[in-house]
Amino acid sequence: MEWSDEGTIIGVRRHGESAVILEVMTRDHGRHLGLVRGGRSSKQQPVLQPGNAVSLVWRGRLEEHLGDYRVELLASHAARLIEAPVALYGLGTVSGLLRLLPERDPHPGLHEALGVLIEHLDEPALAPALVVRFELAMLSELGFGLDLARCAVTGSPDDLTHVSPKSGKAVSRKPAEPYRDRLLALPPFLSEGQGARQPTPADLLAGFALTGHFLRRHVFEPRGVAEPPERARLVEFAARPPLPSVGLRSDGLASEA
Repeated sequence: MEWSDEGTIIGVRRHGESAVILEVMTRDHGRHLGLVRGGRSSKQQPVLQPGNAVSLVWRGRLEEHLGDYRVELLASHAARLIEAPVALYGLGTVSGLLRLLPERDPHPGLHEALGVLIEHLDEPALAPALVVRFELAMLSELGFGLDLARCAVTGSPDDLTHVSPKSGKAVSRKPAEPYRDRLLALPPFLSEGQGARQPTPADLLAGFALTGHFLRRHVFEPRGVAEPPERARLVEFAARPPLPSVGLRSDGLASEA
């Protein structure tokens, strides 16, 4: 059997003396593993790095076999991502989440979302919020999507501020008020029509708390697995206050804007 596809590398592990097993989130074949012979060579190693976009030809005698990959580089992202801690935390987080998907089960929406995420994963102002959105997409793909479009009580799409930890449905400000201590905060960047401003650290922490609650409840705990260790590091990064912008004074010295 043989097929061709494109994807993003999410994992590499050694196999024998010179080969590697490559794990790729592909467009049409989902999360798929394959053997790359000679993958530890000096020529192949720069290509076979997590985050890189590649084209693939897979060959195997039977569909259920591991099979062999022939790999060509489409876009090199690894060198850029490895320089930014937020990118390493983010890539580790989403790769760990993608491993929860059944192997070889297509998820084209997640493949596309991963491509967008990789483009911005080294941007501290964007990456944490994009990872939260990716986690929401993962929940949806696994059958546990949240309903954040309108209030579960009034049916209105306006002034949504909280989410029920049981139903995963949004609640607007007034109905939520008596039950605030029992509800999860819904940050503005996740509420349609309210996400124009840059998320604050508090917004990001609320977003990670929201997705984390439902990931633990529906995904991690039922499977008896822990969340990716990089996720905690990413949450810590998101909690830091943004650095002040720096400009130049008229005398040429740096100054905080």
